[in-house]
Amino acid sequence: MNEGQRHFHEELSQVKVRLLAMSGEAEAALCLAVDSVLERDLDKAKRVIAGDKVIDALEVEVEGQCIRLLATQQPMARDLRMLTSALKIGNDLERVGDHAVNIAQSAERLAQSRPITPEPEMIEMAKLARGMLADAIEAFVREDAVAGRDVCRRDDKVDALHNSVFRILLTHMMEDPHMISAGMDLFLVSRNLERVADLATNIGEEVVFLVEGKSIKHHAEDGGS
Repeated sequence: MNEGQRHFHEELSQVKVRLLAMSGEAEAALCLAVDSVLERDLDKAKRVIAGDKVIDALEVEVEGQCIRLLATQQPMARDLRMLTSALKIGNDLERVGDHAVNIAQSAERLAQSRPITPEPEMIEMAKLARGMLADAIEAFVREDAVAGRDVCRRDDKVDALHNSVFRILLTHMMEDPHMISAGMDLFLVSRNLERVADLATNIGEEVVFLVEGKSIKHHAEDGGS
């Protein structure tokens, strides 16, 4: 490996390190946002909202480094897939941060209303979404397509829980109109958790593309069914 190649692969490693830092920030924000809902903790909600700029700044760094490497190194094959995947994953993690902010904003509104116990399904959704996100990033770092596919398969469970939460909240709101405002915010929390799981699935799909050069988005692998 010549000096130029060595330097290029060092920079690729730096991209991975930045994405890991971004993932850590996004996971922490999501965990804090969910806690702010469950504990009716306004301080935690405010910390999530204020901390979003850190995730945004990391995405700008990742994007700048990837674009510079694409322009100056003109990578081929797997190195090219690594950089294009890193760009997309950086964007996905930035959006996870945005969803954490959305959840924190719902928590701020919920803290002003009478206490309502979130459904167990929502708590399970939060646990699953956080696990999917952590496992998707680990699959990317290890370049593990099997683990990437496993993350994608878990998305259906989160979707089913989201549908259950919607039905339960709708029933509560019909029975007690005073609960409509809080019920809508709890639904928004559920919707944002479902979107985080979708973003983790996107990352899992990118891992498969990186390792195998194969797209499994929109069920491309099984003939579009």
